[in-house]
Amino acid sequence: MKRIYLVGFMGCGKSAVGRRLSFLLKMPYYDMDKEIARQMGMTVAAIFESRGEAYFRELETQFLRTLKDEDCIVSTGGGVVMRDINRRIMRQTGLVLFLDAPFREIWRRIHKDPKRPIVVNSTKEQIEALYKTRYPQYKAVAHITIRTEFRTLRQITQYAAFQVNRLKGG
Repeated sequence: MKRIYLVGFMGCGKSAVGRRLSFLLKMPYYDMDKEIARQMGMTVAAIFESRGEAYFRELETQFLRTLKDEDCIVSTGGGVVMRDINRRIMRQTGLVLFLDAPFREIWRRIHKDPKRPIVVNSTKEQIEALYKTRYPQYKAVAHITIRTEFRTLRQITQYAAFQVNRLKGG
């Protein structure tokens, strides 16, 4: 197993779990959105605004294709699972962990976040519809689903580490 991919809807904890898992497992960590923004020299919001979603989705695919061949942890963007090629790459090159949080919990975390343009420019109903559209894809791509409700960040991270070590045979 080379890579560990964290997938799930925005606000489910991918970045927070990824950083902690990186420390726990002593593996490099990459936040896909931050890496793409760094490579492009602009924020994800600016990429969406100037080039559109289709262009950004292509950047995600390029990121997955060109990620160096190393053991690492990658927290993915929330929409990465919507392309078949991305799901195929992730399943073939690593272990995919789905951080499964109920919508009400996600909404509580994200609804006031000004750094999430989609939240600022959409209604709760629109965000929930997006969640419901993506949810089956998260389930389909995942090797392991981790329910996050009623669990602390520490518990989620320790459980993820336990699953990784169990599968490595360590």
